[in-house]
Amino acid sequence: MQENNIKEIIFLVEEDDEGGYIAQAINQSIFTQADTLPELRELIKDAVHCHYPNVQNRPQLIRLHIVRDEIIAS
Repeated sequence: MQENNIKEIIFLVEEDDEGGYIAQAINQSIFTQADTLPELRELIKDAVHCHYPNVQNRPQLIRLHIVRDEIIAS
């Protein structure tokens, strides 16, 4: 089995059009969604643990890149 050298995993977090938040890992097939940011953080940790069941191969740092659209009148 090949050993994973990933030290950090980055998630792109966006507000969902229907409310809440969606998160997608960059360069990994990990997705999740939640109603609040605190709930999303927990679900992301759970998803990473499921995707990397072996603690030795699991990324030690999870970074969230939160993107929000705002309209500013000129």
